[in-house]
Amino acid sequence: MRSEDLKNIAQDLIETFKKAGDESIKIEKEGVKVKTKEDGSPVTNGDLKVNDIITEKIIQLTPNIPIISEETVDLKKKNTLNTFWLIDPIDGTKEYIAGRDEYTLNAGLIINNLPAIGVIGVPKKNRIFYSFGKNNSFLLENNQIVKLDCKKKTPKGEVLALTNHIEPPEIILKKLKEFGVTSFRKLSSSYKYCVIATGEYDLYVDKVRANEWDDAAGHAIAENAGAIVTSLDNKSFKYGKEDYKNPTILIRRNKNLNV
Repeated sequence: MRSEDLKNIAQDLIETFKKAGDESIKIEKEGVKVKTKEDGSPVTNGDLKVNDIITEKIIQLTPNIPIISEETVDLKKKNTLNTFWLIDPIDGTKEYIAGRDEYTLNAGLIINNLPAIGVIGVPKKNRIFYSFGKNNSFLLENNQIVKLDCKKKTPKGEVLALTNHIEPPEIILKKLKEFGVTSFRKLSSSYKYCVIATGEYDLYVDKVRANEWDDAAGHAIAENAGAIVTSLDNKSFKYGKEDYKNPTILIRRNKNLNV
């Protein structure tokens, strides 16, 4: 697929993400209905509505590319695809249920096992992030489009990190120390990728193995802005694994987090 095609697809999804985000807020105000999935995780009517809106648009844009969504995937079937969409309609469902503002809407296009397009909406922050190739990662906010380059916005001499824990386990604490982290906070949704791409945070460290739909869109956005996305042992990874399981995650804004 040509870079111009990728650009057009990403940009064509922006209005859809605005609509889906507005719908998620409307549902929250009316009262979120929660069910428990087989794996014990929650799913809401918001997740399902957003999934319908995003999926319908993607089918229109790329009718020949399969879609794998967290809400419709059959985990009993092994994945054999190398080019496909990954959708996580609401990442941070617990945040969403609690009425917080860091849940996200996500769609990532995988081409030849690598993230090519990422679109993430953060409805309650009125932010939409999107990317379509190297050095093409953007933030739409207040009707302004800003190109993202991971330039440091954290205070000089400080390294601000994100983790998946309020009280991180020893393996994570060691990593934080290794990178000279001066403070950290918990952030579980894919918004972590976005705020590293903007330079608002320097690092994310997580030993939890997420599913591919949790990472695909954010991976594209952060990496295309210049961030380094690997496992905790600094190994790059691909998508299209049989069980959709990603390794541990390490997101670095730069090789040198002080610049």
